[in-house]
Amino acid sequence: MKAFRFLFFLSFVLLMSSCKNGSENNKEEWKAIEVTATAYNSVKSQTSNTPEIGAWGDSLLPEMKCIAVSRDLLNMGIKHNSRVKISGLQGIYLVKDKMNKKWKKKIDIFMGTNIQKAKEWGSQKVILQYEFSKSKNIIP
Repeated sequence: MKAFRFLFFLSFVLLMSSCKNGSENNKEEWKAIEVTATAYNSVKSQTSNTPEIGAWGDSLLPEMKCIAVSRDLLNMGIKHNSRVKISGLQGIYLVKDKMNKKWKKKIDIFMGTNIQKAKEWGSQKVILQYEFSKSKNIIP
């Protein structure tokens, strides 16, 4: 009976340690890249006939903190719903939209319907930090 308990305990310890190691390999880490950041609004003249819908089909509400990314950034590990931080802005933004293929190393910050706020932002170089999954083996 003692041998059974010992084997059970040993199996449990090994199982727990393998789960811990597995989760460590899948941890997210933050990567950073310098990008050009512009701003856009939910208006037909800036987007499409459905300006309140992002490229992945998400509804974009004026108060949301979200961005569109140039498609080259998608190859670096940024994806739909990635959490990002933008230097100069507070909080976490979500990737909810994609930009035209012609843009490189660029983000577009969603500013609802406030066109004046987007114009005031203009075009700036910023540091974009994004969550990156180690388990995907994507090298930026």
